[in-house]
Amino acid sequence: MKGIKNLIFDFGGVLIDLDRARCINQFKSFGLNNVESLLDVCHQQGLFLQHEKGLVDDEAFRDYIRSQSGNPLLSDGQIDDAWNSFLVGIPSYKLEALLELRQHYMVYLLSNTNNIHWKWSVEHAFPHKSFRVEDYFEKIYLSYEMKMAKPDAEIFQAVLDDANILPEETLFLDDSPANCETARSLGIKTYTPKAHEDWRPLFE
Repeated sequence: MKGIKNLIFDFGGVLIDLDRARCINQFKSFGLNNVESLLDVCHQQGLFLQHEKGLVDDEAFRDYIRSQSGNPLLSDGQIDDAWNSFLVGIPSYKLEALLELRQHYMVYLLSNTNNIHWKWSVEHAFPHKSFRVEDYFEKIYLSYEMKMAKPDAEIFQAVLDDANILPEETLFLDDSPANCETARSLGIKTYTPKAHEDWRPLFE
């Protein structure tokens, strides 16, 4: 941690716990038998990736699910519930840790996510005591708003430029080795936590 002034956290798998199998089973129950090849813990494919990049909106995403399932009567709520079943929750100790870290570092979030997941997370995952999502971070960078996604170098450079921070003074925590590899190529220090890992000892 020597010389580190800035922390950039990934969201899925680092802060919020994920349940890919539950989500896949939900979509398969709709008739989407190819969903496993499109849905990854770190990097989505096909229209799921386009949704994360903000290149298709929520309505187009839902229409895609309806068309792939062969069931035009699937409601927006059914589709959103299935998609959000990917998300489990953020352990409260991690939220407490973010608040503590903000007293010592500039803390940012950089996530490959989509509007449906993010809205659910803001409402259900981040509220803790009297705190809300904006209390944990200096600034939040979301792929669907930026129209780019990890592991492309352009999204990391965009964060460095916008936040006006130096890569050598920055630690990036992400559960994807590919994302960390790109960050390191730009001079950012990285750490790759395992699923459900308590990464607090890094900062002791």
